[in-house]
Amino acid sequence: MSAREISTVPATSGLGLRERKKLKTWQSIRREAFRLFAEQGYEATSVDQIAAAAEISPSTFFRYFPTKEDVVLMDEYDSMLGDALGDRPADEPIVDAVRHALSDSLARLLASDREELLFRTRLTFSVPSIRARSLEEQLRSQTAIAALIAERTGRDADDLEVKCAAAAIIAVLTTVIWHWVEHDGAGDLTAMYDNQLTLLSKGLHL
Repeated sequence: MSAREISTVPATSGLGLRERKKLKTWQSIRREAFRLFAEQGYEATSVDQIAAAAEISPSTFFRYFPTKEDVVLMDEYDSMLGDALGDRPADEPIVDAVRHALSDSLARLLASDREELLFRTRLTFSVPSIRARSLEEQLRSQTAIAALIAERTGRDADDLEVKCAAAAIIAVLTTVIWHWVEHDGAGDLTAMYDNQLTLLSKGLHL
C-alpha cells in the first residue's frame, strides 16, 4: 500500500455543480472499468471499451486518467495519509503518528471500500504494467513520507536516516497489505498495520 492508496463517494457538500459532475464522471469511469476488468480481465479490456461503458469518448477518458493503469492506481484518497499525519501532535514519534493516522483513515475506508481495495490491490500486484507503475508510486510515497518526517523533526529530507525511515515505513505498509490480499482479506487489516508499525516503532526513533 502506498501513501496514496489508502468506491465510496467522498463528501461533496463543499463542491460546486461542475465539480460534482466531474466527480460523478470520474467515479462512473472507475466503476465501469472495474466491472470490465472483473468480467474479462485487465489486459483484455481496452480504453475504448471502458469509455463506451461509461458513455463517454476515449478523449474524455484520458482527461480523467492519463493511462489505463491510472484507473487502478488513482483514487479519491490520494492525500488521506498526509492530511491525517498533519493532524497528529507535532512531538509524536513519526512511526506512532503514521500508525494512528493510518488507523483512523483506514477504518473509514474499509467500512465502505473493502472489496474494491482487495480487487485493486490484486490487480496492482498481478498485472506487470500496473506493478511497474506502483513501484514508481511507492518511491513517490517514500519521498512524501521523508518530507513529512523532515518537517516534523527539523531534519533535512535528504538525510540518509530520514530517507531510510521513510523506506521502512513504506515497506511495512506494502508488505502488510499484500499479506492481507494473499489471504483473501482475512483478518483485521487495521490491526495488522497497527501491530507491525508498533514493532517498527520500537526500533526506529526519529
